[in-house]
Amino acid sequence: MPFRYRLQKILDFRIRKKEEQLQNVRNAQALVLKIEGLIDRNNKEIATTRINMRQADFTMYEAYDNFLKHLYVKGEQLEADKQEALKALEIEKDKLRELEKAVKVLEKHKERSREAYLEEEKQLELKRLSEVAIQKYFAKTKAQQEEELAEQLKNSQYSEGTDINEYFNYPDSNSNRNTTNNAS
Repeated sequence: MPFRYRLQKILDFRIRKKEEQLQNVRNAQALVLKIEGLIDRNNKEIATTRINMRQADFTMYEAYDNFLKHLYVKGEQLEADKQEALKALEIEKDKLRELEKAVKVLEKHKERSREAYLEEEKQLELKRLSEVAIQKYFAKTKAQQEEELAEQLKNSQYSEGTDINEYFNYPDSNSNRNTTNNAS
């Protein structure tokens, strides 16, 4: 009978949960990367605005200052969002670690159960082989004893002068001779 792990459904469930959590981690990482991309774009926009400010008319300086302040506020907000996204990512990673740990525990248990099963099957097979060997041994010794007994009977019959065929009531040429002599 092949090995069946009795907690396989629980293991499958935990593996599914781990895969779902892995997807959540990937989504959180994608969000962090998206925010980092927005921060880079904001920084590039600040750099281009400063360059454009230097080339602009002095009457436009106030508008550029207001726009730069807006970009700095936006950058700070993006940094705060990034920090929140990183915290969320760490929380998701912690959950993933816990789920991976639970899966590893069950996989280790499955491995040990499989090893115990194989050891038990090996012991049963050895027991069966031992029983077969014992049966063959006793059958062989019984056959040898019967042969020895038959040999002893044969030797004792020859020493007494009687025919072994008469002992076992086997018809042979002597019994045919007796019937033919009686008929004559």
